[in-house]
Amino acid sequence: MNKEDILHSYSISLVSQGEHKFYTLTVPSEILAKTCFISSREDDPKEGFQRLLDEKRAQQIADYIDNGLGTIPTAIVLSAQPEAQLEITGKGKTMRFKEHPKAFLILDGQHRVYGFNLAKTSVRIPVVIYNNLSRRDESRIFIDINTKQKPVPNELLFDIKNLAEYENNNEAFLREIFDLFHESSNSILLGLTSPADKSRLKLSRVAFNSAMSLVTKYFGDKESQEVYEICNSYLVAMYNGLRKLGLERSITNSTVFKSIISIFPHVAQRTKDKYSNYLTESFSEILSPLFVKLKPTKISKPGGSYKDLSNYLLDCLKTDFTL
Repeated sequence: MNKEDILHSYSISLVSQGEHKFYTLTVPSEILAKTCFISSREDDPKEGFQRLLDEKRAQQIADYIDNGLGTIPTAIVLSAQPEAQLEITGKGKTMRFKEHPKAFLILDGQHRVYGFNLAKTSVRIPVVIYNNLSRRDESRIFIDINTKQKPVPNELLFDIKNLAEYENNNEAFLREIFDLFHESSNSILLGLTSPADKSRLKLSRVAFNSAMSLVTKYFGDKESQEVYEICNSYLVAMYNGLRKLGLERSITNSTVFKSIISIFPHVAQRTKDKYSNYLTESFSEILSPLFVKLKPTKISKPGGSYKDLSNYLLDCLKTDFTL
């Protein structure tokens, strides 16, 4: 028997949604690998509509499945092609199709299908199969799937990583510091942070982590509470200086906050050299030249490059040499 004469049969359920009907079933991962394909714009500029495959992402899915704990219950969405010679039998309860490499066009789930193919473990995969779709309908369903479903924000994923026990040591350290800023009564950022959502007027966990990741190495083996106290003193001094210019709310702008944190080592070193402590008063004295020279528009309209703003802030910190 030729490979393409092999038939596969699976129990199905018929589902109607709007103007379309589709079938739901489960299919072994190795069968999906043998019968599914994608139509990318690069491979088929005229008819293709999908993005190129990211092999690294597919390998991550394979590794996740092979570790024995992985579960991906989201259905793969397919469109049956003429090559499948799809038949519905058994009074509408069974689907039969040929094993052909172009039996089904993948509308959603190309990385999962390829990842399942790379995995050593065979698993049953939930599948949705449309039949008799035009290329226009296939393209529209692809667009709807990729635009109507809102992805989970990174802020929420960071916020629940601890519950899932997925945090690495650095992520846990940053979470503890953020939570102290979010909850402590003396925090200069109290009421200005957003743990699980992205907010235009508040500092998100993602923006906070991105900034603090630049400086965590300078704290050595200090505990999160001590790091919080040092950084809070620094940010109080920075906030007070910005407030004199009417710019205090800019501290929650992700670009401004990241630039402020990025220059912290320069300020902290001068504070330590001169005062051997990290009090707000010490930080304020070191920062005083900055607020004399600072142009308000640099903070109110910071642009998108924190490095450019950081360099500008460092220039403002420079003082004339005196004995």
